Amino acid sequence: MSIVLEAVNLTKHYQQYTALRQLSLSIHAGEIFCLLGQNGAGKTTTINLFLGFLEASDGKALINGIEVTPNNTATKKMIAYIPEVVQLYGNLNGIENLDFFSRLAGFSYPPEVLTAFLEKAGLQEAAHHKRLAAYSKGMRQKVGIAIALSKNADVIFMDEPTSGLDPMATAEFTTICQELAADGKTIFMATHDIFNAVNVGSRIGIMKQGSLIHTVNSNSISAIELQQLYLETI
Repeated sequence: MSIVLEAVNLTKHYQQYTALRQLSLSIHAGEIFCLLGQNGAGKTTTINLFLGFLEASDGKALINGIEVTPNNTATKKMIAYIPEVVQLYGNLNGIENLDFFSRLAGFSYPPEVLTAFLEKAGLQEAAHHKRLAAYSKGMRQKVGIAIALSKNADVIFMDEPTSGLDPMATAEFTTICQELAADGKTIFMATHDIFNAVNVGSRIGIMKQGSLIHTVNSNSISAIELQQLYLETI
């Protein structure tokens, strides 16, 4: 599998404060990488450096071998971002939101293709024409995933995607992520959800004070063992 995401001694300083310390990491196509850590550990900073929202103080963030900082326009075309709270237009329905955001990214799709994206993202057909104001968080996330699919993104970044989801919605979300990975999409997920990280992740990283302390394969550790390792780390 090819390396899709790579951090090489990636570092971010804010005056006297170091948010990220010499992160080196490679993530392959089709992987789901879950990053655990307390608030302030560096998870969101890492995502923002790959998204090009921040500029590294040192080191490099690369997407498909292209360095983000000098090639922000090119790398943005390869990625999608689903924040903890997906920002959509409440007065538009699911189809209309998807159409709007896909057009912003330079794509124009007929209604049947937009419908197919929403169905692939797991949104029930009955919700496609309902206004977003009536959507649950899980439904909003599915529209966010559909937008990522419409952009044909190689990488989908997610920040706390299961926060506030009930067990059924979390299970549905896990299945959707696994299907995306099986299709070759790479997912980078910052999360506090240890149980879901073991269920959905290919690999799991644990961060502390801006440093990546541990990286483990999810098939080699149980949720209880991961929780113990996490508590010992933080």
